[in-house]
Amino acid sequence: MPRGRRRRWMGGRGGGPCPTRIYRFVEPVLLLLLHRGSSHGYSLQEGLKQFGFEEAPIDPSMVYRALREMEGQGLVTSVWDTEGSGPPRRVYQLTAEGDEHLAQCVADLRAMDRVLHDFFAAYDEHMEEGEGAHH
Repeated sequence: MPRGRRRRWMGGRGGGPCPTRIYRFVEPVLLLLLHRGSSHGYSLQEGLKQFGFEEAPIDPSMVYRALREMEGQGLVTSVWDTEGSGPPRRVYQLTAEGDEHLAQCVADLRAMDRVLHDFFAAYDEHMEEGEGAHH
């Protein structure tokens, strides 16, 4: 690989998902999880697993950083939960602005899904026709 360039895609020799691309998807997933109801960070991190983050785990610090950024943008709010036997923990809740942002994320992701679908179909057709020959 040329100097100064990083692997940007999943797979390949020793490659994993690009952290930047995965990180961008964490935000809408967290918003969807919070759309289902208020939650604390650990539960949100566990909730990421159902969206494929079990195979590509996200560092907890990334989850909390995303939550802080979204709180700074007014997409979520948080309060300290001091009830229960454990230490106090922050509970996050989606705001109306966060709900609107989630809807926009879904629209953007649906558009990306269509682009990816067409890309994969073109790739598969090309590979079947040319048996993977490089030009």
